[in-house]
Amino acid sequence: MKCEHCTRKECSKKTKTDDQENVSADAPSPAQENGEKGEFHKLADARIFLSDCLACDSCVTAEEGVQLSQQNAKDFFRVLNLNKKCDTSKHKVLVVSVCPQSLPYFAAKFNLSVTDASRRVCGFLRSLGVHYVFDTRIAADFSILESQKEFVRRYRQHSEEERTLPMLTSACPGWVRYAERVLGRPITAHLCTAKSPQQVMGSLVKDYFARQQVREEMGSAFLVLPRGSTDWGALQMFGSTTLSPKGGSRQTQMGCWCSNLSPEKIFHVIVAPCYDKKLEALQEGFPPALHGSRGADCVLTSGEIAQIMEQGDLSVKDAAVDTLFGDLKEDKVTRHDGASSDGHLAHIFRHAAKELFNEDVEEVTYRALRNKDFQEVTLEKNGEVVLRFAAAYGFRNIQNMILKLKKGKFPYHFVEVLACAGGCLNGRGQAQTPDGHADKALLRQMEGIYADIPVRRPESSAHMQELYQEWLEGINSPKAREVLHTTYQSQERGAHSLDIKW
Repeated sequence: MKCEHCTRKECSKKTKTDDQENVSADAPSPAQENGEKGEFHKLADARIFLSDCLACDSCVTAEEGVQLSQQNAKDFFRVLNLNKKCDTSKHKVLVVSVCPQSLPYFAAKFNLSVTDASRRVCGFLRSLGVHYVFDTRIAADFSILESQKEFVRRYRQHSEEERTLPMLTSACPGWVRYAERVLGRPITAHLCTAKSPQQVMGSLVKDYFARQQVREEMGSAFLVLPRGSTDWGALQMFGSTTLSPKGGSRQTQMGCWCSNLSPEKIFHVIVAPCYDKKLEALQEGFPPALHGSRGADCVLTSGEIAQIMEQGDLSVKDAAVDTLFGDLKEDKVTRHDGASSDGHLAHIFRHAAKELFNEDVEEVTYRALRNKDFQEVTLEKNGEVVLRFAAAYGFRNIQNMILKLKKGKFPYHFVEVLACAGGCLNGRGQAQTPDGHADKALLRQMEGIYADIPVRRPESSAHMQELYQEWLEGINSPKAREVLHTTYQSQERGAHSLDIKW
């Protein structure tokens, strides 16, 4: 089925209902156990949308289509059901990380405050058998802080001979995929090398959190890795165990040897507002620190989680979101300073103004230019514009940006690029009508909810310095570079890639 916007003669891109017959059906959901067929076992209408097209090279291959079809609720319930069986060798620690842009959807969908929505989702997931529920804000902290440093470095190095600007954000997987597969060099040279929040969260969960506090209850058995230890091979399972406080030594009764616990023993699910996050999880590869394990094992959209909740028991006990730091809980929902995104533009603009020009910027003022999804932010000093930032959301604005950049007529130092018009809140994985279009009334409600969430700057996080030192061995260490940064494919592409009229 061809994409509704496709201009090519042939298109093998899979529809959202393709390959479902090939997906294993051995993981019944609560609805199936009651003899009902849950809606989340079939993807939405068989239509391809513009935002979906950004996640491919004009088409998704058959192999990728099969892999994407497996990124669904069945895989999630498969692990939940395995954890209920007696064979503990197949049990996994189930961790779910929720993107901040998903919370306004749950709040609007279930008519709750954003704090109550967070607690309701967490409580529901725990009732299913999920061990830990995190949010991805701390991962976005890393992505923003690393992007800030990279922009300042690029600004200082930029010259006619070495054009390091504009720097284009790399947090949106649909945009990055399009840049790599369709545009190639020299566009990929402008992509920020900081990993996306989803990629960083994978490392936080499967490396840092796993090493700091691995405690999995399997019947009467517990797995524990002491704080500060990096020796996975030393980990044992004990049939009757007395758990010492975090950081202490293990005290055991009748210990028995079991297989080593590695990152593969953690099943990490991301809840995100768009489908492109599913492809990002597949394309990420296998970071060395994760010993051959992907950072995210499964990505479910906010809409898929909402469908599971609607078919389940919503009368469960609410619960606070977990943190990566022992028994601490997230009592307050906060966000970064972005109208519908993780706020890279605003935070990097403030940092650059202070670092490069010693200017303190409290309020970032946006000015809409071509349309509401292309906005500009500038800093003037002595009558001269010294910083010119832009936000380009949606493929039409991305296309215009690339055309001007290719022609050397693009005056911006930095661009926050997002594939979805309207930003991340408008991701295709949430706030959709039955016919697959954006639910505008729900979106307006979500935008109001998101705007009312208190803003927290990444520099203010009490745990960031601790993580840089204890986990990454320093702010600018080789390990920090390995864990927090990436490289991009550099496929050479012909000019036809820019000839498509959208």
